[in-house]
Amino acid sequence: MKMNDYEAIIEAALFVAGEAVPLSSLAEIIEMDKATTRAIVNTLITRYASENRGMRIIEIADGYQMCSSPLCFEAIRKIYKGKEKQGLTPILLETLAIIAYKQPVTKGDIEEIRGVNSDHAVNRLVEKGLVCETGRLETPGKPILFGTTNEFLRYFGFKNINELPVLKDVKETEIDGQISIFE
Repeated sequence: MKMNDYEAIIEAALFVAGEAVPLSSLAEIIEMDKATTRAIVNTLITRYASENRGMRIIEIADGYQMCSSPLCFEAIRKIYKGKEKQGLTPILLETLAIIAYKQPVTKGDIEEIRGVNSDHAVNRLVEKGLVCETGRLETPGKPILFGTTNEFLRYFGFKNINELPVLKDVKETEIDGQISIFE
């Protein structure tokens, strides 16, 4: 098999998957080791970017996904005008940020930081696939621990959680029983 054949198989696999495909699965499909498979995928990533194509391959966690190029966003949006997904509200973004930076975290921890009940926000984030249960805390009541998902990484364009922006030094101040964060 020629290198072009391996590239074509990987392209086809990523195209039909519609979600991130683990590197190990791609290696298995083309019957190559992970290092060689990663090199082939990186070649495709570079080629797609340099040729200014309408598609991109992005790395998510330990996998890859084919998606549309950001340059094509407006044109694609015209096609799917009535089918837009509802964005994240400020409350959902705030809750998601807490989960992303503090994970694994319980609803109680989130509510302590936000100062309000967070059941609805956490449940909406779970429904959207951005957050999931990651286990239970070994304390009385065994509260659920929450963390971000690969969908979160894809949604925000991160390869992994380590790409989250570094938070500036923050000070927590308690005002009227509520914790506020000031830079």
